[in-house]
Amino acid sequence: MKIVNSLALRVLVAAGFLFAIQPTIAHHSFAGFSNDEVKEFTGTIKEFQFRNPHVWIQILTTNAEGQEEEWSVEWGSPNQLGRRGIRPATFPPGAEVTVRIRPMINGSAAGAFVGAKFPDGTIIGQWED
Repeated sequence: MKIVNSLALRVLVAAGFLFAIQPTIAHHSFAGFSNDEVKEFTGTIKEFQFRNPHVWIQILTTNAEGQEEEWSVEWGSPNQLGRRGIRPATFPPGAEVTVRIRPMINGSAAGAFVGAKFPDGTIIGQWED
């Protein structure tokens, strides 16, 4: 009887753990971003939102029709990026930057951050020529 109770307790604890982490796993899906394409564009930083749960970089650029377009670039958490030396001043508003992103599959003006290069040659993230 003790073995059955012990086994039942273990099963309940494991099931509880799986239910508890499920929202976390679902939240961190990158299914909306292209795994096959990297888009590169140059623009002006409008805003660097260095806050939880994810960092966002808002970049103003000009599209093929000559119209201004705002791109939203999603990155990791401030805690994770802070450990890599990224700070709120890393992407100052008004600075020109060339970014590489994994664009949204649905074609919206957004994507996942891959890398950035500033005119002075400073590189952040992954950048291979």
